Amino acid sequence: MKCVKITPAELKGQIAVPPSKSISHRMLICASLAHGESIISNIAISDDVVATLKGIKALSAKVRFVKGNSDNATYNVIINGSGFPEIRQSTIDCMESGSTLRFLIPIALLGGKEITFTGRGRLSQRPLDVYCRIFEKQGINYYPNTGGLPITFSGKLKPGVFYVDGNVSSQFISGLLFSLPLLDTDSEIIVPTPMESKGYIDLTIDALKKFSIQVENHNYECFKVKGNQSYKPTYCRVEGDYSQCAFWLVAGALNGNITCNDLDLNSLQGDKIIIDILSKMGATLAAEHNSVNTRSSRTFGITIDASQCPDLVPPLAVLGALSQGTTKIINAGRLKFKESDRLKAISTELAKLGAKITEFPDGLEIYGQIMLEGGTVDSWNDHRIAMALAVAALRCKKPVIIRNSDSVSKSYPNFWSDFRKLGGIIDEFYLR
Repeated sequence: MKCVKITPAELKGQIAVPPSKSISHRMLICASLAHGESIISNIAISDDVVATLKGIKALSAKVRFVKGNSDNATYNVIINGSGFPEIRQSTIDCMESGSTLRFLIPIALLGGKEITFTGRGRLSQRPLDVYCRIFEKQGINYYPNTGGLPITFSGKLKPGVFYVDGNVSSQFISGLLFSLPLLDTDSEIIVPTPMESKGYIDLTIDALKKFSIQVENHNYECFKVKGNQSYKPTYCRVEGDYSQCAFWLVAGALNGNITCNDLDLNSLQGDKIIIDILSKMGATLAAEHNSVNTRSSRTFGITIDASQCPDLVPPLAVLGALSQGTTKIINAGRLKFKESDRLKAISTELAKLGAKITEFPDGLEIYGQIMLEGGTVDSWNDHRIAMALAVAALRCKKPVIIRNSDSVSKSYPNFWSDFRKLGGIIDEFYLR
């Protein structure tokens, strides 16, 4: 088991924010569905991105890499797509990537051949019932019928009207939006309940537009998709990831002076709201051009609605634990079905460090303190929990040991080296 020991210290400097994982998935998939060569630049080869690259290769795309920016270890990915998916491998291993799984299932069903999806870790527990209900109505078979992994599908996706509740993962809607344009006739996706995570739908529609696919968004209540469309190859660059830079911005506000670069201040990423939340909590913050800076601040608790930004909950829970007054995080029930039960994980591990935190079915209530104590914690094999605990260590009285620290490779393989570049004091070691 890999572990890190963090000695509390101030972090200072500039960081090249890693490219958005959410946008990377979307652009790579769109490129795989285009007929011809596309170039997607500024791709970080995280575990989740590797899962998507393997998935699109299994569906007939050809992929090669050219080294990109050596400063942040990114690549240009050149993809030759055939214009329509063709199953080349009977099994797609999605590893632990929920986006890969839910995006590729309906795409794989365009051709009507049998395909098996598998994965590992908590992915096998993340629900697929939305697709299963749709496929039952369309006569698409799947087994086992428990909806877990591995799961095998046989049948062909057909155009029609699809009902998807807005309070489940937006990944189901995105998966349908990728596939429906390639069907013979028009389709609609009806969302009968209020849409959560709208920003992720915006990212999907924007990626589709870059590849010449049009979708009509009627106030997130109905999406109209014309059939017989064609993805056109293009060049795209992936912008910096707000869900990752959130950890550095919180770190700067707690104990440092950190500038995050390569951010689009007009981004469609829902997690861009981290800037507004930090401002409301009193953080000293400056945003200009493509950079955002935070420095040591006296912050105070507020109520945070996490329905549109669930990935921000771990770092915001840390900030709340070290802010004056009470922080309430609400509408976060879906976090129970992520790489870990993130509400339980972050509340359990912060409590080990001395935080005063209470878990509720759909949120957290946190009573802020000036400092935490320190101690030994575990990442729950969840990248965002590991990074959040690293940030919490900056305001602890004693060192913090994080078990299963290599979980960061899922989305941010260079996190620990970047932490050290900013002045973080880290010792890495293994436990049996």
